[in-house]
Amino acid sequence: MALPLLSAPKSLCLLRLSALGDVCHIIPIVRTLQARWPETRLTWVIGRLEAELVGDIPGVEFIIFDKAKGLAAYHKLRKAMTGRNFDILLHMQTSLRATAASTLIRADIRLGFDRTRARDGQWVFTNHKIAPGSRQHVLDSFFSFLKALGIEEQRLLWNIPIPPEAEAFSEEHFSGDHSTLVISPCSSARFRNFRNWDAARYAVIADHAAEKYGLRLVLSGGRSAIEKEYGKNISSLIKNRALNLIGKTGLKELLAVLKKATVLISPDSGPAHIATAVGTPVIGLYATSNPARTGPYLSQKWVVNKYPESVREEFKKSVNEIPWGRRVRNPKAMESITTADVIYKLDELMRHLGFVPK
Repeated sequence: MALPLLSAPKSLCLLRLSALGDVCHIIPIVRTLQARWPETRLTWVIGRLEAELVGDIPGVEFIIFDKAKGLAAYHKLRKAMTGRNFDILLHMQTSLRATAASTLIRADIRLGFDRTRARDGQWVFTNHKIAPGSRQHVLDSFFSFLKALGIEEQRLLWNIPIPPEAEAFSEEHFSGDHSTLVISPCSSARFRNFRNWDAARYAVIADHAAEKYGLRLVLSGGRSAIEKEYGKNISSLIKNRALNLIGKTGLKELLAVLKKATVLISPDSGPAHIATAVGTPVIGLYATSNPARTGPYLSQKWVVNKYPESVREEFKKSVNEIPWGRRVRNPKAMESITTADVIYKLDELMRHLGFVPK
């Protein structure tokens, strides 16, 4: 087989294990493949946590790779792949773990990133590369895989299933026809030192939203200690009532909650992309990573972008002078985002949505 393809393949395997945001970016790729090649059998090798969010998408076989199992995860994947050969493997993750997993997947065409982006040895284990594109949003880089196959179409569709019990959860906590601001204050725990904003500043924004627009206030997040601490601190500082759901939702419940939200405020994190998947606008708080690469794809105009200033402060260079996607790992960088910056974006978004101040 050669690229681009002249006809639909019989089978195609996607390899993208993590993280939540990147997995959300893969879904439009799946939806485009399903629309263009409805007869192609799709298989997705995915992480355990990520499968909790998207593993019930119809028409896709999901094979779970649980990294917490260590070597046992590779043994399980090897067993699942015994006797199988795919027409195409889309190797869509550059990490040592994903590269090792890819060696257990047999495929005629093994399509990976271009040589510049194929880190951690990925380029050695692929026989085709996507076109170079060093300054792309992550989602656009994934669409480059389809372009290499000969598919120019791009369907920005998600339609992640929401089970009845998750719908019931959101109905229980969101009874009535109230517009809602959800604040998801934390990025993942391993980035807590440099991606998270100040709890007191979140409280100022929450009170502004409640008092100026009558928005109901909800806090969301996972079960880590840092997230629970943020929830406790923000709740104690908010003058208006806020519903604290931090640590109380699984991914499907979070999906349902974000679908009901009017707006989400969040740093660079998985929930920003989950909200995008359900059509909820996101005010992203970006000072340590480049929103042009990792920001909420459909809410770029609402992002508070202090990344250029942080880059200048940290590296004494402009964004165009540093490698694409380089992070600023200075915990003080997020302090450059002021409450006035966020209030300006919130007011701008509310006007766009047709809200009139109280």
